[in-house]
Amino acid sequence: MEDAVLPTDVRELIEGLMSFRLGSTSAELIDQIRDLEDLTSAVAGLQARAAVAFDLAERKNQALWGVPASAQGQGVGAQLALARKQSPARGGRLLGFARALITEMPHTLAALESGQLNEWRATLLVRETACLAASDRCAVDEELSADTESFLGQGDRAIVAAARAAAYRRDPRSVTDRARHAAAERYVSLRPAPDTMAYLTALLPVAQGVAVYAELARHAGSLRSEGDIRGRGQLMADTLVERTTGTPGGVSGVEIQLVMTDRALFQGDSEPARLSGYGVVPAGWAKTLASTRDGGLGQDLRVLIRRLYTAPGSGELLAMDSRARLFTASQRRFLEARDHTCRTPYCDAPIRHHDHVVPWHDGGRTSLSNGAGLCEACNHSKELRGWRVRTGSGPRHSIDVETPTGHRYRSIAPSPPGSADDVAEELLRRRARRMMRQRVKALRRAPRSAPLIA
Repeated sequence: MEDAVLPTDVRELIEGLMSFRLGSTSAELIDQIRDLEDLTSAVAGLQARAAVAFDLAERKNQALWGVPASAQGQGVGAQLALARKQSPARGGRLLGFARALITEMPHTLAALESGQLNEWRATLLVRETACLAASDRCAVDEELSADTESFLGQGDRAIVAAARAAAYRRDPRSVTDRARHAAAERYVSLRPAPDTMAYLTALLPVAQGVAVYAELARHAGSLRSEGDIRGRGQLMADTLVERTTGTPGGVSGVEIQLVMTDRALFQGDSEPARLSGYGVVPAGWAKTLASTRDGGLGQDLRVLIRRLYTAPGSGELLAMDSRARLFTASQRRFLEARDHTCRTPYCDAPIRHHDHVVPWHDGGRTSLSNGAGLCEACNHSKELRGWRVRTGSGPRHSIDVETPTGHRYRSIAPSPPGSADDVAEELLRRRARRMMRQRVKALRRAPRSAPLIA
């Protein structure tokens, strides 16, 4: 029997998948979905192997460049993130995950490549054994390898519990120390939610977290018993805001850095606005916040609107140049409004540094065209040897990033509300929704005996 001819390039494999034909019966489709899930796990394992091989190759290159051993490996996670279309922070975690699988957890890697575990569940096993020494981690990996079949019918919690129990049996002191030092990782974060809402999240030691929740619940119950008509969840949220800010309603002053057209503000156009630090908001909501005395919050507010002007046609945000080395406060606010988040491709971390795209020491000007908002990690990565960043050409501000391997990536500033690109994107979204509705109608009219997908 002749050996099967395997693709010699990943692109060939992708082209083969594009010609893959779905089954015609429910049973065939379920079988294919199951096999594709195994394929996804196998690809994740292969990506882990490739990531570790790339890390070793880059370390060798950096050693040849004379980079100190303690600094070798810098920028590897950022390059992996760009290749996988992920944020730099995610790229670093993926590299750590790959190293753990290849060097310390071969049985978990084998279970991943065979489809017994998916990438997320393999990540859980890696995470729960991170506090162990390499030898203990290998021992736990070997101990759990006999139980991988039992994981098939279990949820994530069962896998986490098994890993924690095995880790504790191997090194109870390390697990206890990890729990003790976890309090140092407490933090508060804010991220956007749908419909002009936001998620305020706090990671706290369990005793403090339970105490805060119990007090909010107790106070909400007290107010409800006194006749307050707000729901329990509303009362808890309002109490949290008021006790944190010390102000009834939680807000005493607002600086609105709104990017919106004059047509939306004064003529009632439906073009959305963008609120710095949050994202896209409905024009009506932004207009209410900007035009009413209380901002729709039921209290007096000091409202300051910063107006940002756009160029006709392209919608590019405009401002003047500067000869200073450091960006002025106005320029920094402008960069934050234009870029919204870190300008590195696929990174949406908050802006922490206002960076010269072409460095000052290389003749770069302190101008908005040569400025970009970056997170701290991305700003450090672009300064490593082999990285090259330049401004690109186009109707909107763009940045071209070239990594040490010669791969190029482009970052384009978000479309301001009301710009030609913003309108075009909305038209494309409407067209896609219309086509989807037509497809659903056609499927509903089709005879029940006919397969949905040929």
